[in-house]
Amino acid sequence: MTAEAKSPAFSPSRALLLAGWLFASVFFLYAFVLRVSPSVMVDDLMREFAVGGAILGNLSAVYFYVYAGIQIPIGVAIDRLGARRLATGAAAICTIGVLVFAGADTLWMAYFGRFLIGLGCACSFVAALSVAAIWFPGRFALLGGLAQMLGVLGGVLGQGPFGYAVEQIGWRETNWWVAMGGVVLTICLFLTVRDKPSGGTEPSRPLLEGVKRALSNSQTWLAAAFGVGMTGSMLAFGGLWGVPFFMEARGLAKPEAAALASVMFFGWGVGAPLSGWLSDKLGKRRPFMVLGGLLATAGITLTILFPAMPLPLLQAVLVMQGFGSSTMVLSFAVAREHNPPWANSATLGIINSFVVGSGAVLQPAIGYLLDLGWDGRLVDGARVYSLDTFGFALQVLPWCCLAGVVAACFIREVRDR
Repeated sequence: MTAEAKSPAFSPSRALLLAGWLFASVFFLYAFVLRVSPSVMVDDLMREFAVGGAILGNLSAVYFYVYAGIQIPIGVAIDRLGARRLATGAAAICTIGVLVFAGADTLWMAYFGRFLIGLGCACSFVAALSVAAIWFPGRFALLGGLAQMLGVLGGVLGQGPFGYAVEQIGWRETNWWVAMGGVVLTICLFLTVRDKPSGGTEPSRPLLEGVKRALSNSQTWLAAAFGVGMTGSMLAFGGLWGVPFFMEARGLAKPEAAALASVMFFGWGVGAPLSGWLSDKLGKRRPFMVLGGLLATAGITLTILFPAMPLPLLQAVLVMQGFGSSTMVLSFAVAREHNPPWANSATLGIINSFVVGSGAVLQPAIGYLLDLGWDGRLVDGARVYSLDTFGFALQVLPWCCLAGVVAACFIREVRDR
């Protein structure tokens, strides 16, 4: 064994590798907090910047525009440069974005802050998946599911607790504190994430060959379509419009409405690691994807049609919706298994681009539909939409889920795991 091989840089301990995966996954949790936090600042931001639903939807979706738009370059960059430098730098950019957003005194400055937040957060999930694929390939779907679980924990924290903090100390001050957490996370990522050792026998390939290979594979596209179908309703409803919907439908205050909307993330948090573990164990992807898609479709449909149902029943429906949607994690496993290992991160970046892009499209689209049906009501300068208007605008979500089910039916199983 050479001295180089003995070096800690080339033989990191299992504990350090797990810590690196954990902090990369915590970065995804942090990104999810920032992803959904606009849902509990809807009226504050409308009032602060004097905007309606369509513009607010775009302000929230700026995160998704940049996040989705650079997933493929990030995948290629991680394959070439490694996750450590990119994740650390991305967390730092994200933290700066939170600071800019918190201090914004104009709409355009708020847009710029959300742009930086999306730019930084774009590396989070792909970094966690890349670390899992490199160091723990036999547990990829399980670790991907656990990363999703941490992400949706961020979804919970970004609604109920974040909403309570906004009510108590204001939206700007809450974001200042979140930025401080970003500083700590950046340091932890630098200290723990480790890249794949260099000097292997894998031949050097053209920069975009992995992207071309993945995009030429029909299974990549089917996996992406399923991921979009499952994630769209979570990002559009749970990430922005669910809170004002429940405030109108059930007459709830913002913290209570945020807590109710976050229930679906509990379902996602349980379902993601469970579906990943079971699919790894049984060597099957498609059955879990189809069943999950049907549960997600039923859950969001019932929520939109019957929001005044008894609270325990509504909570159960939201858990079901989140549980079903959580099978989107299998879209990453399917795409990875149908493409070569040397294209891992590029493939994962492609899937994540489509998955997060669903929020970029649906959040402002629903805001636009809400503005079309707005009856002119204002409360403290913020627009208020009727229940009928919400029903009209949100009807796109069940169709999105159903399209994901159709795509899952054509997924092929891979049996060489």
